[in-house]
Amino acid sequence: MSPLLEVRDLKVSFDTPRGTVRAVDGIGFTVEAGRTLGLVGESGSGKSVTSLAVMGLHRGAAVTGSVRLDGRELCGLPERQLNTVRGRRVAMVFQDPLSGLHPFYTVGEQIAEHYRVHFKASRRAGRRRAVEMLAEVGIPEPARRVDDYPHQFSGGMRQRVMIAMALACEPDLLIADEPTTALDVTVQAQILDLIARIQQDRGLGVVMITHDLGVVARVAHEVLVMYAGRAAEQAPVDQLFSHPAHPYTRGLLDSLPRLDDPDDAPLRAIPGNPPSLTAPAPGCAYAPRCARTAGASAAQHARCLAERPALAPAAAPGAAAGRLAACHLPLVPEGARP
Repeated sequence: MSPLLEVRDLKVSFDTPRGTVRAVDGIGFTVEAGRTLGLVGESGSGKSVTSLAVMGLHRGAAVTGSVRLDGRELCGLPERQLNTVRGRRVAMVFQDPLSGLHPFYTVGEQIAEHYRVHFKASRRAGRRRAVEMLAEVGIPEPARRVDDYPHQFSGGMRQRVMIAMALACEPDLLIADEPTTALDVTVQAQILDLIARIQQDRGLGVVMITHDLGVVARVAHEVLVMYAGRAAEQAPVDQLFSHPAHPYTRGLLDSLPRLDDPDDAPLRAIPGNPPSLTAPAPGCAYAPRCARTAGASAAQHARCLAERPALAPAAAPGAAAGRLAACHLPLVPEGARP
């Protein structure tokens, strides 16, 4: 059975006055129906750029590679044909719901317009669908609140409206770009539970983009760790947390505070800064920040700096079949993470 979404060798670059920014440099992954893929990494690692490329929303960018939905190639598809896919087959929940919703129109009008465009429905049918979707995502009194404006909703409620808009046309794939940013932990849990419930009811494939490893542990089945526009590691979520196979993944996990740490334990951070994407290093992008590279032999150190590692089966102890990591020096795990 072929995957719902298949991305191969995706590259996205932007021409700027300072040079060409290679925001995504050869990413590949698959998403199965009813499964969730977590895209994880620091800000600027290429997560959102990847999602926008899948949706065909980049303007003025050079996009190459392959993006297939149910076997249909989307990369390079004419705009008119892409418009029949966006919203109907693939939908996206954007990072900031306040800027994602138009302030001049009621939430009901915005949900209904989305539905009417794809199904050629009447205004009455569109409004009815808007009320149904607001009720499905847990908005109280949906028949009344359908006539409210975005500013009349709280942050968590606006995020629910965005989810309602994205799911109004019953897409097969949902891309959620940082859907819990700036929400308190209680509302965050409600939003994640909502997405999980709808996924279970409809068999949605989900791409969850986040920098929050707690969100990943809660909802993802597979995880793709990105660094400097490249894939650093790909693994099932339980394997990623128990036996990270890439030094960058280990660094992300080690930076999380632990309940069993002493009260005066210092926070652990990854030293240095992400590399420039206008002049990417020829070797491993993470090598300048990697403690293992710094402690390696002269020959190994030179290789890390000069040769780009391929995403290949991981050799770390405890790594399961299908684990992939882009590292010349596979990490020896220092104990499982909770």
